[in-house]
Amino acid sequence: MDLLPLRYFQVVARYEHISRAAEELRVAQPSVSRVIARLEHELGTPLFDRQGRRVHLNAYGRIFLRHVERALRELDDARTALRDARASGLGTVAVAAETLLTLTGVLATFRRARPGTEVRLYQSTADEMERQLRAGEVDLCLASQPLNGPSLTGVELLHEEVLLAVPQDHRLAGRASVAVPELADEPFITTRPGNWQRTLLDRLFAAEGLSPVVTCESNEPGASQDLISAGLGVGLIPAMSRLLGTHAPVDWVRIDAPACHRTLTLVRRADAYLSTAARAFLDHTTGRPFAAHWTSP
Repeated sequence: MDLLPLRYFQVVARYEHISRAAEELRVAQPSVSRVIARLEHELGTPLFDRQGRRVHLNAYGRIFLRHVERALRELDDARTALRDARASGLGTVAVAAETLLTLTGVLATFRRARPGTEVRLYQSTADEMERQLRAGEVDLCLASQPLNGPSLTGVELLHEEVLLAVPQDHRLAGRASVAVPELADEPFITTRPGNWQRTLLDRLFAAEGLSPVVTCESNEPGASQDLISAGLGVGLIPAMSRLLGTHAPVDWVRIDAPACHRTLTLVRRADAYLSTAARAFLDHTTGRPFAAHWTSP
């Protein structure tokens, strides 16, 4: 069986929409429809229920998809293994993280240990990281919130408290702690939905039956502290930023709420081939306490 129809089927099954699948595949919509029709004819059974341009994966399609995804993963892993075997042994590792600043220390020590290894970086939300791992676009993800998937496995690197950062002339400056209801009217500097800071902020307020006042949201969590220092609002910042002291000065207040913390986890696909370079990065990152990488890069 030609592999192209299987890859077309996989994308159509993901979107359940011919036009969107054609857009990702960068081919004309009629071409996608013809390929799927030929595949169904070859298999002798329909894989989708059709409603105009919308298609819905039926019971036969769901069975077929499970096997197709497994087969295509194996083929992609085989190609990676061959490239790895042909390479000089240095290779390439692809890593995704919600904020790339978290990786600066470990990257510095890794490059000193393996100067010829190429590292490709992606800034991604949790949902994007799950997709990238499933698709084999990245080898490893540094996640600040749980990644879901039956084949995903992770190693916890760091568990740390998350603090409230406020401008140094703020009414809460100098306080030891603050309860979430006291922050109901405070303007928050945070990230867009999907990033760990926003997820934690929404969860803390929802537990009190409240919604935060968001005055600024961005794609880069590392920018939050500088914006807070400028007096634009308050925000949730991990304790490592307080210890590093690499951003503009703010005042730190503990939040009187359970589970006000984040856990950094290095996640990979358990059923995927891990190249020599990716294995080296995994071993390097998990081989000593993660804090050692960023306290003295």
